[in-house]
Amino acid sequence: MTMPASIKTRLASRKRDRRRKNDRGVALVVALLLAVALSAIGASLLMLSNTETYASMNYRMMSQARYGAEAGVLRAVNYLTQTYVAPGGAGDPLTNYNMNVSPVTYNGNPVILSADPNQASNYPYAAAQTAFNAAVTGSLTAGQTVTYNAYATLLSMRTIQEYGAAAPKVIQTWQLVGTGSIGGTRPATVEVRSVLERQVTSAHSFGVFATAAGCGALTFSGGSTSDSYDSSNMTMVGGVPQVQLSGGAVGSNGNLDVNGGQTQIYGSLSTPRTGVGHCKNGAVTALTGGAATVSEGLIQLPQAIQYPTPAPPSPLPPTSSVSWATSTCADLGLSGTTCTGAAGSLTLNPLGGTLAFGNVNLNAGATIHLKAGTYNLNNITVNGNAQIIIDTGPVFFNVAGVGTNQPISLAGNSISNPSFDPTNFQILYGGTSDVTVSGGTNSAVMVYAPNAPVSLTGGSHIYGSVVGNTVVESGGTHFHYDRRLQNDLLVGGAFMMSSFTWKKY
Repeated sequence: MTMPASIKTRLASRKRDRRRKNDRGVALVVALLLAVALSAIGASLLMLSNTETYASMNYRMMSQARYGAEAGVLRAVNYLTQTYVAPGGAGDPLTNYNMNVSPVTYNGNPVILSADPNQASNYPYAAAQTAFNAAVTGSLTAGQTVTYNAYATLLSMRTIQEYGAAAPKVIQTWQLVGTGSIGGTRPATVEVRSVLERQVTSAHSFGVFATAAGCGALTFSGGSTSDSYDSSNMTMVGGVPQVQLSGGAVGSNGNLDVNGGQTQIYGSLSTPRTGVGHCKNGAVTALTGGAATVSEGLIQLPQAIQYPTPAPPSPLPPTSSVSWATSTCADLGLSGTTCTGAAGSLTLNPLGGTLAFGNVNLNAGATIHLKAGTYNLNNITVNGNAQIIIDTGPVFFNVAGVGTNQPISLAGNSISNPSFDPTNFQILYGGTSDVTVSGGTNSAVMVYAPNAPVSLTGGSHIYGSVVGNTVVESGGTHFHYDRRLQNDLLVGGAFMMSSFTWKKY
C-alpha cells in the first residue's frame, strides 16, 4: 500500500529536526579548540620572547665580563712593559730563579705575580708583587660594575749580552690570565689568556736603519745604492768582495726618500708606515720617490723598532786634544807592546783591553794601525788623506762626544779594514750630535749610533751596517750590507702578544 505524500513530508521534516538537534554545541567546541590553540601559540611566543631576552642579556653580560678580563690582561701588559724591573738587581738576584725549566720556578714552584685572590703569588721580590697587585686590579662601569684582575706566570727567562750595553739583558716570556666578573643575581665570569714575549733580534738586521719616525728619516740620493754580500763566504774580484744586487735591506721607523735617477735599493724597505708618495707630518708614507727604486718591495713592520742606547765609555775618556799623526808613543803615555812605531805611523795594541784618548785628530797623510781591543774616545776626526788601518779585530771605538757637535768625522778612504769583516771595526755612540762616515776602497765598518744623525758620503764604497736616528746616503755612495750580521750582535726587541684564548664560566 502506498504512503500518502503528506505523511512522507512530515516524516522527512522530523528527520531534519533530529539531525539539527544532534549538531547543537559544535560551534562552541570548535571555538574552545581554537581558543586553546591560540593560547598555546601565545604562550610559545611569550616564552620565545623571554628566551631571546635572556639570551641577549647573557651575551651582553658575557661580553662585558670579557672586556673586564681583557682589561686585566692589558693592565698586566702595561705593568710588565712599562714599570716592572726584571731580576738581576741587588734585591732580586737571578740566582733566586731556576731558568732551566718552563715555567721558571722559585723554591720549586712556578714564578707567579698575582692580583687574583684565587691564585696564590710566588715571587721572590715582595715589592714587585705589591706593585703588580696595585696595578692590575680594578673595575669598569658599563651600566653595571665589572671587576677584573689578572695573574702572570713566568714561562721562560734567559739573559743575553745586548749589543753596546754594559750589563746583560734579561729576556722573559709571560703567560697572562685575566678574569672579568659581574656579580648580582645573574653573575658572569670570563677568563682571557694570552702570552707576552720579547723578541730577540740583531742590532744590524738591516744594511741601513733610521730610528726616527718622520719624513725623510732615511734618504738615498745622487745615485747612491744599497746591495749586499756575505763576509763569511766571499768571492773576491779585483781585491774586493763580489756583491749581489739583492739583499740590501734598509729600514726606518719613518719614511724613506729616494731621489736621483741612478739611486737604487737592491733589497726591501721595512717600516711600520704604509703607502708610496708625498710625505708630510701627520701623514708619513713609507716611501717617497717611486716604488721602482726598491727592488724587493715594502715590508710593513707591526710596530716601530726600538734600539737601546749604547752604554757610555767606561771609564770616560779625557776631553783634551791628542794627535795620532804627530805624537810618539811617549807623547801618548804608552810604551812596550801597547804602542810601537814612529810618529805618523804608530801601531796601538790594547792587548784585548782598553785604551782611552780624548779628542783624537789624524791628518796629514799619517796612518795609525789598530789591533783588537776597546778604544774609549771623546771624539775622532780623520782627514787629510790620513787612514786608520785595522790589523786585527775586533776593534771597538766607544765614543763619548762630550762638548762637541761632531764626535765622529771620518773622511774619504780613512778606513782600511782589509778583512772586509765589519765586526772587526765597530763604532758605538749614544749621543745626538752629527756622525759623518765616508767610504773608501776597503771601508768595512759597523756604525751604531741610534740617537744621532748619520751622513754617509764620499761617492765611494762602505761595507757593513749602519744604525742612526736619521741616515742620509748621498753623493753616489755605494753601501754593501753584510748579510752575516743579521744573526749576530743581539738586542732585546719589541714586546709582542700572542696565543689569545678565552672561556666563560
